[in-house]
Parts: sequence; structure tokens; C-alpha cells
Amino acid sequence: MAMLEVHDLEVNYGVIRAIKNISFEVNEGEIVTLIGANGAGKTTTMQSIVGLIPKKSGKVIFQGNDITKIPCHKIVHLGMTQVPEGRRIFQELTVYENLLMGAYSNKDNASLKSDLQTIYERFPRLAERKNQVAGTLSGGEQQMLAMGRALMSHPKLLMLDEPSMGLSPLLVDQVFEIIKDINKGGTTVLLVEQNAGKSLAISDRAYVLENGKIVLSGTGKELSESEMVRKAYLGG
Repeated sequence: MAMLEVHDLEVNYGVIRAIKNISFEVNEGEIVTLIGANGAGKTTTMQSIVGLIPKKSGKVIFQGNDITKIPCHKIVHLGMTQVPEGRRIFQELTVYENLLMGAYSNKDNASLKSDLQTIYERFPRLAERKNQVAGTLSGGEQQMLAMGRALMSHPKLLMLDEPSMGLSPLLVDQVFEIIKDINKGGTTVLLVEQNAGKSLAISDRAYVLENGKIVLSGTGKELSESEMVRKAYLGG
């Protein structure tokens, strides 16, 4: 069953057509990845889905409901949460305060405490640094914090934009293991990622974007074995 459906999405930046009538879907329980080079339209697609940038045309359906014109802050309440490119944590707040920001709509202290404990168990480093100012964390720790903050809202669909960007190879491996673990826990994942090899290895399905268009789609395994994908994105 499709959790997210994107139909004929078009996004313009002035006279430039950044996204050109793309359609794709994410089924419940899947990890689906959008891969492509810088400027292909991956982040623009993600931002337009959640309402951060306007759509020229097209339709976005989430769990059977048309959310095309719903404002971004209301989409979170429906169960869709994005971890933006560059992490975008609150630099001056502590780890603990950042996590609370992810659960701003939760007024139940008991469940909030339970949710925090769950995040600390998933990300032990955050528990160790819960009183530390977030801006002083390492890049990998900030990424964990951004993901933990998103999970505090109990998303049905977690959207991750370039989660491995700027991280060391060891931390990249850790982030992808975390994504797999989150998915196994029942959260559907839409992933935008330049690291095609890592992302395809954990994806049920994937789409290749070039110049604002979807040019190829298939299972993660099929795309990792595609000659075009290997030459363009996997160094082979």
C-alpha cells in the first residue's frame, strides 16, 4: 500500500523548471531512495513534498489524503517528518532541549519521558551529551541529534536529506545502520542521498533523478547492477 504518492510534480525557480512532472511512490514499510548528482532536484523534490517551497503543479497524497496545499507545520502532525540537509539543529540549545523541540506538540509528560529514554537508548552518545550545547557536537553527533529530534514526533514517514554528507566513512556506515534500524522498527523512510552505493544497498526501491526528471527506477539491487548507474554514480 502506498503511504506517499507524488503525481506529476513540477517546481519552478523563476523561469527555470527545477522539477519536471515527476511521479513516484513510497509504500508502507519501505526504504525508498532518490539518487542523483548535485543539482538533479533531489532536495527540491523533498522540500516541495513537505511544503517548504511552492509547487507549480502536481499532487501529493499521504496515506490516502491530498496534502498538496497543507502548510508545512501541519504536515508534521499527520506523521511526516523531515531531517533537512545540513542537519539544522538548534546550535545554542542543549541536546536535551533540541530533542524536546521535536516533541513540541506532545503535552504528556509521561510519554515524553518515555520517548526521550527510547532516543537515548538508540543514540547512547546523545544520552552522554544531553546537557551539552548542540553546536559543540561533532558532525556525526549532530546528525544523530537531528534524527533523534525527528523521531520524537513519532513519524510514520521519515524523510532524510543527505544524512551522510560531510561525515567520515566510519560515521557514514553508522548512519546507514541507524536508518536500517529505524526502518526495522516500523518507520517508512524516504532517503535523498548522494552516496548511491550505500543508499541502494539498504533500499527496497530507488529512483534516479537527472535535471529534474526521473530517468530510471527499480529495486535497490536492480539499480546497483545497472550499467548506467554504475558508470554515473558508483565509479564503475
